[in-house]
Amino acid sequence: MDKAALALVDLAELSSLGDHKKLGDSIANVLLQDCALPQVSIRTMLTSHTKELLDELTSIRQRLKWEKNMPKEDLHIKQAASLVVKLEGNSLFSSGDIAGAASKYSEALALCPVKSKKERVVLYSNRAQCYLLLQDPLAAISDTTRALSLHNPVNRHAKSLWRRAQAYDMLGLAKESLLDAILFINECSQSTDPDLCLKQNKVPDYAERLVKKQMHAAWLFKEAALKHGGVHYDGKRGEAYVREGDDSEWETASESEMGNEEKEETNDDDSEWQNEDDRKIKYEKPPVFKGRTFL
Repeated sequence: MDKAALALVDLAELSSLGDHKKLGDSIANVLLQDCALPQVSIRTMLTSHTKELLDELTSIRQRLKWEKNMPKEDLHIKQAASLVVKLEGNSLFSSGDIAGAASKYSEALALCPVKSKKERVVLYSNRAQCYLLLQDPLAAISDTTRALSLHNPVNRHAKSLWRRAQAYDMLGLAKESLLDAILFINECSQSTDPDLCLKQNKVPDYAERLVKKQMHAAWLFKEAALKHGGVHYDGKRGEAYVREGDDSEWETASESEMGNEEKEETNDDDSEWQNEDDRKIKYEKPPVFKGRTFL
């Protein structure tokens, strides 16, 4: 139950998925109703972290009810206050205080009106970037999943896809990382954002390297790789390898970047809250993430 709750709570605000309407409401109702049943005592079986997440979900649903009866002027004040705190987080991030920035983004999320989904997408995604730099991939996956659930259309926020791909990579989940990296590239191919759209229809080098790394790790296209010629199979040992000096497109990300200092730029300008400050950040894990991050 605990593992299921951890995974499902991040989907509690999912508007729809295919033919399933208000799917998030159904998930939230099941989670909160089951955990509220005293005779089952499910809550006693949950970890403290899961309980905190469920309490947060309860708080969000209560805030939504209150906001329905709240004057528009008050909602605008809350949104403005959230913006101020977010900008404080941006400033801390730019100065290198990543933990402080994550804390400010949490504070901004608590202030931001629940219905301001566009702003909340950016706040969750920004906080996920902080968690990546703080080497907390599970928290990054949680925040990016929430951002993708809130985004319209669902699961189409490019920067959250890329950040979740990196978080999965940190956990060694090659297939999950590969899927998000491919979805990220697909979003870039359709984006009108100058910082995201594919220049000359070319996939960004950092994304290409991660895709190749995960394809190699997951062996999803093993037969094609063997036929390609860059990957060779030792029948006696049962091992596949890349021959030294072989310029193969199936090289790992760490190999491919030895002579390539490619930079990635991310910019959350899909929000009305834009920050002009930037800071160069070196990200050691996974190795494919380097460059400037704008939040």
